Amino acid sequence: MKKLINSTVSGLALAAMAAGSVSAQCTNDVWNKVMERGKVVIGVKADYKPWGFRDENGNLVGMEIDMANDVAAKMGVEVELVPVQSSNRMQFLEQGKIDMMIATMSDRADRREIVGIPGPNYYTSGTNVMAPKALEFSKWEDLGGKKVCGKQGAFYNQIVEERYGVEIVAFTGNAEAKQALRDKKCVAWVYDDSSIGSDLSSGNWEDFEMPLASEDDNPWGLAVPLAEVNCVFGNFMSGLQYNWHRDGTLIELEAKWGIKPTAYLAKENERYSDWLK
Repeated sequence: MKKLINSTVSGLALAAMAAGSVSAQCTNDVWNKVMERGKVVIGVKADYKPWGFRDENGNLVGMEIDMANDVAAKMGVEVELVPVQSSNRMQFLEQGKIDMMIATMSDRADRREIVGIPGPNYYTSGTNVMAPKALEFSKWEDLGGKKVCGKQGAFYNQIVEERYGVEIVAFTGNAEAKQALRDKKCVAWVYDDSSIGSDLSSGNWEDFEMPLASEDDNPWGLAVPLAEVNCVFGNFMSGLQYNWHRDGTLIELEAKWGIKPTAYLAKENERYSDWLK
């Protein structure tokens, strides 16, 4: 794998370049606070394997954890990882409990009104379900009128309810939702196809499948405070994501964590690659 950690000087130089292009309205309060204390607090998932989860020793690990560590390394500061949920991650950022987040969040217009999501997006996924093979679901309409387990705060809960007439039973955590599926409190679990695929490949869900065609493919966005998305912080993270795509870092992390290669990362890597090489 390419070395993730470059020099602090490079990161600060990029920040300085970004600072020269931002508007006079930028106060860069959060960025300056991070630099002054020498630590960035990043919200991450702790229950979304393999992007963010706890290993057997209780340590936070995963693809997004590696990304968060690289953010701190490029900024030249220490990192503090704070577990967040889909239902509270934006509020944590708004309230200043975290400085930024990398937490499997789909980039949506309504969310851009609350938090700052600098491009280019770093990943993408679609909506699907995990269901018992015995039920032999083959199309979304098969779920109509049935109870489907979901995760609180997931945008696709309402979409699936309205589009297919299912009854979403929402839980605060993935573990609770999937246990409810095992306990037959619902006929399926609706979630990101990327995470479902990881569960099915783990060997712990041999009697289950992802039988439907994925819908509503959505890019994922990391987030900084809304006031700083066009300032130093936002420009720094935009440049870092660009470099992750260009040098293949995200593709390498995808492979490291056993994630099925996505066409999106391959396309972005080609799109941003150095035309002279």
